[in-house]
Amino acid sequence: MRDIQTLRAELDQIDAEIVALLERRLSVSREVAEYKRERQLPVLDASREEQVLEDRAARLDEENLRQYVREVFRDIMAMSRAEQTSRMEENHV
Repeated sequence: MRDIQTLRAELDQIDAEIVALLERRLSVSREVAEYKRERQLPVLDASREEQVLEDRAARLDEENLRQYVREVFRDIMAMSRAEQTSRMEENHV
């Protein structure tokens, strides 16, 4: 078994990767906001969000983690919606 410092160092590295990916995702979300703004589309696309939740949960090998992945992606998409809303409001000022 690995020691706690090694395990924590691995978690820290994984977290750094997650942060970088979230930053990248939010950058793309801002581009989505521009697309939606130009076409006067709503920020929320509930059917798309449900598809994303189903897809991300289905990618897991461990089915018992599906609920957690769905919760994480609900939060991620809420964050993306907030960023899109902010971006769209910014461009209307």
